[in-house]
Amino acid sequence: MTDHQYFMQQALEEARHALAENEFPVGCVLVCDKQVVARGRRLNSTAQSRNELDHAEIVALRNLITSRPDINPGRLTAYCTMEPCLMCYAALLLSQIPTIVYAYEDAMGGGTGLSRLGLTPLYRQVKVEVIPHVLRSESLELFKQFFENPEHSYWQDSYLAQYTLRQP
Repeated sequence: MTDHQYFMQQALEEARHALAENEFPVGCVLVCDKQVVARGRRLNSTAQSRNELDHAEIVALRNLITSRPDINPGRLTAYCTMEPCLMCYAALLLSQIPTIVYAYEDAMGGGTGLSRLGLTPLYRQVKVEVIPHVLRSESLELFKQFFENPEHSYWQDSYLAQYTLRQP
């Protein structure tokens, strides 16, 4: 097992916890010097508490700031079970995290494919490496479980749900 696979397993564990809590199954871990220094999972995606601020990456970044403000973000790698959306990708860029590893592509709202050439220098000049599809099938399985359950209303009739359920 590679380091990327090992740490993606940690992110998948967060996603499994989210799914067990009927949340959208996204998990994120932030790693420094081969140690998990912060964790996050999607919160508030249920019909009763729905908001679009508590994404796994944002929760992990908040946890990092609270528990380990001493860590230089330039030494971090973010492991995300789903490709970061535009909001999360921008937050990771602004945090100057140089490496983003993700499992499953967000066919509907993924932000990592965005060309930064037309953006302002703040975003354009950040050096970032994006590594896709690490343990993709394990993450895909969690999203299939989520979308196959009619009790989950979050993005249920979306392009992402249709795309996910068509995957082999």
